Amino acid sequence: MENKMNRKKLELINLLKTPFALITLFLFIASCTQTYTPTKYSIEQFYQNNRIGGGSFSDDETKLLVRSDESGIFNVYEIDIVSGVKTQKTFSEKESYFAIDYLPGTNQILYSADKGGDELNHIYLMNEDGATTDLTPGENEKARFAGWSKDKKSMYFTSNKRNPKFFDFYKMNIETWESEMLYQNDNGINISNMSEDETWFAFSQTITTSENKLFLTNRIDNSTIELSEESGSYNSEGFSKDNKYFFFITDVGKEFSYLVKYKIETGEKEVLFETNWDVMYSYLSENERYRVIAIN
Repeated sequence: MENKMNRKKLELINLLKTPFALITLFLFIASCTQTYTPTKYSIEQFYQNNRIGGGSFSDDETKLLVRSDESGIFNVYEIDIVSGVKTQKTFSEKESYFAIDYLPGTNQILYSADKGGDELNHIYLMNEDGATTDLTPGENEKARFAGWSKDKKSMYFTSNKRNPKFFDFYKMNIETWESEMLYQNDNGINISNMSEDETWFAFSQTITTSENKLFLTNRIDNSTIELSEESGSYNSEGFSKDNKYFFFITDVGKEFSYLVKYKIETGEKEVLFETNWDVMYSYLSENERYRVIAIN
């Protein structure tokens, strides 16, 4: 046994005499003695970081509408797609201005802003000459943009101008700027989406921070379908262009949330996409050729 141990020691000594072993040993010792020094940044450098968000293309897809706080507060900016040049469109020094979208067929801009931090956001229209119009001018009104009609001739939005506790769903003609209520919300539920034929609405109702209810309501006959028979989290992801399908995200029965396709006529549900991470949101391209799916 002793002779065997001596032979092992001799083999180790001979191995350490080789150049490769000596270099490896040196690098190991050097790595053990090195200390990592993190990069330090000044407070001035920290405040030079800018936030940017949004992203709506113009009709000709040559410009992108975004919000950025590089002026010290959020304002609306326009980015030229080819050159990358960014042009400031609003110049607020007090309230934050948030880009919404271009008015279809024009270079006019929609944006959202409150007054003096009252959190009563209104929807504003900015003409190409910079003049602005408040499209939702109610004194105690809070309005939220909810998309465009299929023919791009009307704007959808929610507003609490009728009752400050509830948000009703409206449609505004972008030629006359006259609006009509499509759905009166008397139950305090959250209106999520509407089908393109304006027949179906998707609603959610909060139960807890991790549980909510999800419903589809037919605006014509007032029938309601509950999609949240099992307890869990549900998020509306919109309707198909032909109004036959509804898409939603849920975590029911699984560790991670996943995307579901629901056939309205039959009630058939199909898992459209799932992976080993949570599906955060999903939407279809304009012609439904592509689907965007974001995972966390």
